[in-house]
Amino acid sequence: MISTPYLLFLGDAPDPLAAKVAQGIRDWRPDVSIGQYRMDGCKADMGLPDMTIPEAVAAGAKTLVVGVANRGGVISPAWLSILEEALLHGMDIASGLHNLLHDEPQLVATARAKGRTLYDVRVPGVKYPIANGKRRSGKRCLAVGTDCSVGKMYTALAMEKDMRARGMKASFRATGQTGILITGDGVPLDAVVADFMAGSIEYLTPDNDPDHWDLIEGQGSLFHASYSGVTLALIHGGQPDTLILCHEPTRAHMRGLPDYKLPSLEALQDLALTMARVVNPDVTVTGISVNTAAMSEAEAEDYLAGVEAKMGLPAVDPYRQGAGRLVDALE
Repeated sequence: MISTPYLLFLGDAPDPLAAKVAQGIRDWRPDVSIGQYRMDGCKADMGLPDMTIPEAVAAGAKTLVVGVANRGGVISPAWLSILEEALLHGMDIASGLHNLLHDEPQLVATARAKGRTLYDVRVPGVKYPIANGKRRSGKRCLAVGTDCSVGKMYTALAMEKDMRARGMKASFRATGQTGILITGDGVPLDAVVADFMAGSIEYLTPDNDPDHWDLIEGQGSLFHASYSGVTLALIHGGQPDTLILCHEPTRAHMRGLPDYKLPSLEALQDLALTMARVVNPDVTVTGISVNTAAMSEAEAEDYLAGVEAKMGLPAVDPYRQGAGRLVDALE
């Protein structure tokens, strides 16, 4: 297990969304988020105390968590001296980037010399099977999005929290670096070899009690030219009984793809159902999750009311308003 508390490393994040790993940990594990480290020019802020490495160690931080999720998942050369400083002061380092900590000789040597641990959470720790498409007992809900980083993980976590408060059987199933760092377990799906991606999700969501719900963390988007593959693997491996559509309405284009506009919720519903019916003919869409963080309260309420009227489904911001109505639709 990764030692806590954490110092969240925001590096030189160019915008708040680039630090979504840190934001997710800050929002869902505030008890272990002791402070943040920001480099010059950082445009993200978790609202935590800014700390130097010595200050964080003095405050009790045990692990520096790389909270930046940049395009391609690379460790910037500008970060290395700071990461090494953390090791020299007795901290471990955890990262979910594709560029592994263990691929950096400088960090490996320092960690070995100081007896510290480098945690690469995006390295699959299991030999996953190829998917077989067989139906499994239990129930499964998957969040699918019009784009990347629209709130699919937050939706699943918020629903799990509400369901457990009601005494329902529910488990959040992490499929990405942030979810794994929050819960301590899961499948780093985008690091799994392509032939085994769907099988890894079957492995993650095995047979369960008939009234147990797996809330599967969504990834990517069926409409995203870069990341649609992970979404389809989640759909076919997860065999969802129900889908939650996720959307962020203020974006001008797909994340990282300025030439691509976001699809409509109707288009998402049609395509996601078509793909999901391949493995579960009875799948339904039961709700819509909208990330309204960039809207005022009044703007959010008006927008959600419009979506609900148009789509005929409960539409909520589960982080802002709670996920109760999404859970009601499952029940």
